[in-house]
Amino acid sequence: MWRRLLLVAFVVLTGAVPATAAVAEGRRPVSGLLPFPSDRFTVADRSSPTGRRVHFPAGALPANVSGVPIDPAEWNRQDGFSPGTPILVHVPGVDPVASGIAPVTDIGRSLARDAPIVLLNTRTGQRTPYWAELDAHAADEPERQLLIIRPAVALSEATRYVVVLRGLRDRTGAVISAPEESSSRRLAGEMGRAGVGRHRVYLAWDFTVASTAGLTGRVLRMRDDAFAGLGRAAPGFTITQVTDYTVEQDARIARQIRGTVAVPSYLTGAGGPGARLHYPAGGDLPVASGATYPAGFVCNIPRGVSAARPAHLSLYGHGLLGSPTEINAGNVKQMAQTYGFLFCATSWIGLSSADVPFVAGVWSDLSAFPSVPDRLQQGFVNFLFLGRVMVAAGGFATHPAFQDEQGRSLLDRRGGLHYDGNSQGGINGGALTAIAQDWTRSVLGVPGMNYSTLLQRSTAFAPFQQLLDQSYPDKADQQIVFGLLQMLWDRGEANGYAQHLTSRPLPGTPVHQVLMHVAFGDHQVSPAAAQVQARTIGARLHRPTLAPGWSDEAVPYWGIGAIRSYPYRGSALVVWNSGEAYAPPPTNLAPSGPEYGPDPHEFPRAQASAQLQKATFLLTGRVVDVCDGGPCP
Repeated sequence: MWRRLLLVAFVVLTGAVPATAAVAEGRRPVSGLLPFPSDRFTVADRSSPTGRRVHFPAGALPANVSGVPIDPAEWNRQDGFSPGTPILVHVPGVDPVASGIAPVTDIGRSLARDAPIVLLNTRTGQRTPYWAELDAHAADEPERQLLIIRPAVALSEATRYVVVLRGLRDRTGAVISAPEESSSRRLAGEMGRAGVGRHRVYLAWDFTVASTAGLTGRVLRMRDDAFAGLGRAAPGFTITQVTDYTVEQDARIARQIRGTVAVPSYLTGAGGPGARLHYPAGGDLPVASGATYPAGFVCNIPRGVSAARPAHLSLYGHGLLGSPTEINAGNVKQMAQTYGFLFCATSWIGLSSADVPFVAGVWSDLSAFPSVPDRLQQGFVNFLFLGRVMVAAGGFATHPAFQDEQGRSLLDRRGGLHYDGNSQGGINGGALTAIAQDWTRSVLGVPGMNYSTLLQRSTAFAPFQQLLDQSYPDKADQQIVFGLLQMLWDRGEANGYAQHLTSRPLPGTPVHQVLMHVAFGDHQVSPAAAQVQARTIGARLHRPTLAPGWSDEAVPYWGIGAIRSYPYRGSALVVWNSGEAYAPPPTNLAPSGPEYGPDPHEFPRAQASAQLQKATFLLTGRVVDVCDGGPCP
């Protein structure tokens, strides 16, 4: 994947997207959008579940080097901000260490009585844990360097939060003077009730988090409409290719089947890269366009499967900008053959290999970005339809491609459906699972949530950072861009769905159970983002998690409860340590240097013990200890 992305970046930088001139030198004010997010950019709306509606005026969002500001139209559909929003503010001269600000390595400090930053839930009066960091990408430009506050657990939906900064200090230890009108009188009462006095307050403001409907309502409308049209029938499908392998050709896979599933399209036009959700005039929920989306799929039937021993059924979610053929990877084939799984995969349209040119081009004009989460939501429906045709009467089991020579089905429909995904398949898989009706257990491999946290902490983002630097070179604008993107990305990744993944299920949806496999020191998906997800969904942690000396955290895996005994029947987080990678940078930088060791991103899925744990969980719902009472492996 990494080599492919480098190639994409080279193509884009040298031809596909014209190079642009750097912004003229000179000082200019830091963005008027700060602090971000803020209810200054909302208006009252009685029809909204939150009572608010986002309202960015035309021309208010960051502009690219051609002077074209991001079009706010899609953002202004929102009824609040992301539950995982980066909270951004510019505090000239602030020193996080001298101020005692909680870093990612000591999240518990954020709840100290005298913590210099308070993140207050106004509904409960409780403080929310976080970590904060100065933007490391702007270290050489202190006048553009923002302080980034990151919630350590998803913020409650449809809830107003107050952010208070107080007693901030510079590198000499001197208290930084507050700007004029640093604290609204409207917030003083709420601050007082939470025990937060106004003494030495530098700045205070509030913002509203989007509602459940604002985050998930579009895809739920699409799901429910699509399946209502389907009724009890299996989705239509077409088999385009069947390949039988000899043992010499493939010792693990006996047959590969390719084809398409017919899915109602909720996208404009043919639904390809750049397409948008199809909305009725004046409506905020998508409707079917009348066209059919042919969702391509690939399935592998492993050796050892027979009518007497039919294959367990599982969807598989591929990685970043990849394709369904990732099921041909050796580790996926090995698990399929060892435990008798038929894995079927379709594309995460919006972030698949076919989207690479479009996604690369988005970074030159971010007004085009809404197509990415729009197509991701159509992709969720595509996955759900593929899953239904795998288990439904009249589905795959009726086709000769999934039968033996006597016409007997090779599929274990009675055993139900499961999900396994890695990397992007772990990230998007959390959202997909939260809306799934045909399965209740998922394995999320090397997962996380919240791309605004993940991107700059990932080596995979480096080529796209170059494109961002070309088109939106202002470092303060870049952090605002990540916050803006997250507002829409929530619709297409786990961050917008996590609060309903393992409890408080979405309407018409069962409760789900997930097993998270995290790679310690992962270079591509930040383990910090996986911890935020684990806290949000209530996953319990395998302990001992790491051998002594490996973690750089004051309290390793703060706020995540331990699994008390095995077998365990809840949702779980298991950390796999390759023994060669080291803790990543404690700020928004990727672990790209040799001091961080080789990338362990693919380590968990390749371990025989991890595959045993995954298979046991998917088939029985039990999490078993495969690490002999110690750290894994």
